[in-house]
Amino acid sequence: MTNSAKASDALSQLDQSSSAMVCVYGTGVSSGYAMGRVVVMGAATLEVEHYRVPVDAVESEVARLKTALKATAAELQNLAHTLPDDAPRELAALLNVHQLLLEDPLLTHESFELIRQRNYNAEWALTTQGQTLGAQFSTMEDEYLRERGGDVRQVVERVLHTLAGSRTIPALDFMGQVNEPLIVVAHDISPADMIRLRGAKFAGFATDLGGPTSHTAIVARSMGVPAVVALGQIRHLARDGDFLIIDGQAGAVLINPTPQQISTYERLAADYARAKLALLDLRDVQSQTLDGVRVGLYANIELPDEVTLALEQGAQGVGLFRSEFLFMGRSDLPGQEEQLQAYRTVVQRMGGRPVTIRTLDIGADKALDGEATVATNPALGLRAIRYCLARPEIFATQLKAIYRASAFGAVRILIPMITNIAEVRAAKAIIADVLSDLRQAEIAFDADVPVGAMVEVPAMAIAIEPFVDAFDFLSIGTNDLIQYTLGIDRADAEVAAMYDPLHPAVLRLISNTINAAQRHNKPVSVCGEMAGDPNLTRLLLGLGLTEFSMHPRQLLEVKQEVLASHSNALRTKVAVALNRADPIGPDLLN
Repeated sequence: MTNSAKASDALSQLDQSSSAMVCVYGTGVSSGYAMGRVVVMGAATLEVEHYRVPVDAVESEVARLKTALKATAAELQNLAHTLPDDAPRELAALLNVHQLLLEDPLLTHESFELIRQRNYNAEWALTTQGQTLGAQFSTMEDEYLRERGGDVRQVVERVLHTLAGSRTIPALDFMGQVNEPLIVVAHDISPADMIRLRGAKFAGFATDLGGPTSHTAIVARSMGVPAVVALGQIRHLARDGDFLIIDGQAGAVLINPTPQQISTYERLAADYARAKLALLDLRDVQSQTLDGVRVGLYANIELPDEVTLALEQGAQGVGLFRSEFLFMGRSDLPGQEEQLQAYRTVVQRMGGRPVTIRTLDIGADKALDGEATVATNPALGLRAIRYCLARPEIFATQLKAIYRASAFGAVRILIPMITNIAEVRAAKAIIADVLSDLRQAEIAFDADVPVGAMVEVPAMAIAIEPFVDAFDFLSIGTNDLIQYTLGIDRADAEVAAMYDPLHPAVLRLISNTINAAQRHNKPVSVCGEMAGDPNLTRLLLGLGLTEFSMHPRQLLEVKQEVLASHSNALRTKVAVALNRADPIGPDLLN
């Protein structure tokens, strides 16, 4: 039985055995178990006082906001410069995003204009513009980009604290008085707050907001600290000093559990720790099934510093390097040299292992050059390759940086959201021009860089033959493929329960893609969350998949499943199950 199944069984028994404790469910974004005392972090409310300033005081009010912005930027800069050696690597990059937002005209200049044109007070102007930008991010289809709306909110809250002259984490005083593990409970946790928390013995995080790509999730995973997000009202349910259990496996938080419940989770935590320790023994074991089928296990990364974790977990390469971090939270575009430096860093640190760089996956719901626009439906609008083809100068600059990075190691280019052959021809025409420019400039690059496509739109998965023939490899993005196939946004709480990776239509699209790639002798991988779920590893092996790409911390659990599986036997079982009317469940493959 998996750790998740054990946790679910334990919760079921505990719920029946006691009604004294409070159990809240959210989204487990960093696995494991944590127990400790609660420390609640307050947050500045965005419901600030609204009043209109006199005409003769407008410029003074603008100056007050400018002073607060500069003071906040200086605070973040100081935090970035004093990062301790043991701080999570991701914090520096996340702090940089917040510093860039403080300089973004879409936030600052527009707020100044609200003061000047509408006579808003500084707090009112800042929160109004912040909510406008946050709403634009919230409509983005890409989950990582959608979570960046949280950055805007966190930056606004930090400036509000500065305007009010208050401390952002008064709970730090309480932390210094407690000599036992602590659970941080918050509405949300900003990267700057993470740094301020570094001196405390915190064992886990629980937040009202967040998702798998929120700051809390990213940092918690990098630290190996259990975390549950999207809990709704946990900050109001838990109080300072309460005893809390975080169950990262089941996405549950238990407030003031009984001694019996604590004992149960102590056993679960001990079992989990032993299992994680044992997994490290698998890091250098060749990844293959019992019948000798070799399986490639690759890492998804969002920031260059995540390469270290990928290597520590035995990744055979980077199966998905999301390049959007270079473009977000700024009013200008990254130049070719800046992009080259980021890509080259990853390529060199991977030491010859392949690095798959996905080209820019962003849409018209937030223009990159400071001209904000809002698409009617961003998920179906000018995004990913459509955006790049509409802005070929942006696309060409990125391609030049990627090809130049190929001179330092093995690189692959991955193009997202391809839906028709015309896009393929247009993308390849730009690639040909880029290669011609590099040759003329006598710049070193690998002319044989493989170019692949994301399979994330049903149209491509259904009519796969010409696409698999046109590209060197394919990567199935199951997150978007499921949403587009079922018409369900998993971030929408009202329909999230209907988001089903085991829906027969989804599995047939995945199977169709894998089979086509095999017929053409082309590599194919899955880089969505299905690849990192050990409960689905046998299913994907049964569909014929031999390349998985996932968050680095999921690699060894998936490898454990691979090593215990018989690929050919699973393929037979899945082939039979695909013809059934009922959804395939992981239990059918045991």
